[in-house]
Amino acid sequence: MPGWLSELLPIALLLALIVVIVGRLPRVDLGHSPAFLRRRFANWFPVGLTYAFLYMGRYNLRVCTNIVFDKAQFSNIYFWGTLTYGFAFLLNGPLTDRLGGKKTIIVSATGSLLANCAMGFVIMRAMQDGAVPKEAQAGLVPILSFLYAVNMYFQSFGAVAIVKVNAAWFHLRERGTFGGIFGILISLGLYFAFDWCKFIVERASVQWVFFIPAAILAVFAVLDLILVRDTPGEAGHADFDLGDASSGDDGPRLPLAEVALKMVKNPAIITIAAIEFCSGYLRNAILQYYQTFAEETHRAASPMMKKAAAAAPNAAEALAALPREFVHDHWGMLNCMAGITGGVVAGLISDRVFGSRRGPVAGVLYAVMLVGALVMFPALSTGALGWVVVAMTLAIIGVHGMLSGTASMDFGGKKNVGIVVGIIDGCVYLGTAVEALVLGRVLPSKELQGDSHNWWTWPAVMVPAAVLGLALSTRVWNARPKAKAFAGH
Repeated sequence: MPGWLSELLPIALLLALIVVIVGRLPRVDLGHSPAFLRRRFANWFPVGLTYAFLYMGRYNLRVCTNIVFDKAQFSNIYFWGTLTYGFAFLLNGPLTDRLGGKKTIIVSATGSLLANCAMGFVIMRAMQDGAVPKEAQAGLVPILSFLYAVNMYFQSFGAVAIVKVNAAWFHLRERGTFGGIFGILISLGLYFAFDWCKFIVERASVQWVFFIPAAILAVFAVLDLILVRDTPGEAGHADFDLGDASSGDDGPRLPLAEVALKMVKNPAIITIAAIEFCSGYLRNAILQYYQTFAEETHRAASPMMKKAAAAAPNAAEALAALPREFVHDHWGMLNCMAGITGGVVAGLISDRVFGSRRGPVAGVLYAVMLVGALVMFPALSTGALGWVVVAMTLAIIGVHGMLSGTASMDFGGKKNVGIVVGIIDGCVYLGTAVEALVLGRVLPSKELQGDSHNWWTWPAVMVPAAVLGLALSTRVWNARPKAKAFAGH
């Protein structure tokens, strides 16, 4: 197969899967007019793609491992960024409720693109012969930790903004399906972040994995400014009762402290936040470390090895001699396909089998996560490991889309969804920060990393989080939002 065709084939497969799944999403008939549906698509689609490209500007850091810093230094930088992301929701959730989703998605894209440009310039100045010298790497860690924390502060607006915008456009009975769409958007972001960024590093200098996402985010910030409206009423359509926790609540907005206290006292919201703490821990334990595992155990070639082989006098022979693994080489595409499938299946099951309850879906998918983490132990030394972790991605993105993307709208309602997303998604990234701290210390050192058996600590620290997430999911099995009134469109 020609090289250019092998590069295009995964993209074609990915697009085909998206077309098939989106075309088969169930239609819940609430009497929406065709004009309303078209306008709703024009509203959520640019916001959704902005969110996907925010992922590209968030997870681009991983491809710098062993070029700009080692994996322990990466874990330190990533820890400070995710810790900032988690706590930023205490401020950004309420701000989004006040400012609206349109303004905050633009703020998110603009802030992130500036932070990515700054990281790109810092790395560009430090580069020598295609990599940062070992003696200079330690000095870059505090600078990149600060800039990545700034990036993640602005990134934290993204998840709140997309849910805030769509809370006013989707009825409770439609939100399981939207949870599937949310999973697609997350998954597309993973594809952009892992496969596109790897492609960029293999063909250009590493700073471009920061500059290119920044340029794309600039385009989408302008599109959001032109196309997005916070409510149907602002777009010339009638607002309608959403059937969620704000249903029938036409009174003035409560003071922030009173709303926050009300949400914190809600046992369903706090339990969902605890589940999502586990989700953040598990999701990034998989996403951020599998490619590093494959490269350091010599199953697959790193981007720098591919670039060096391509520059060799006998490039064709050098490239052919490199170790290759399909899962590693198409990590973003496979996780995107798994995430899309998991998100859509979770949404369908929630709305069609469990009567729009989100807890049972989380319980089923956490059971898959637990089984996957246990299977990882014997699979570490086999080629099956990559497919095991892809299946685990399917489950964990399904949980994340269902809880952060859907349950937050249900229990927060249109008025207070920003605060609820802040609580829930903040816990996702607090879990991620703990994961970065733990894995940065328990994964094998450079002297031991070549033997896959020494990576047993990787699944070992996942199992407790999977058990806890499964146990907590049973606590919200029958949880539903309580509204003052329920009415159809």
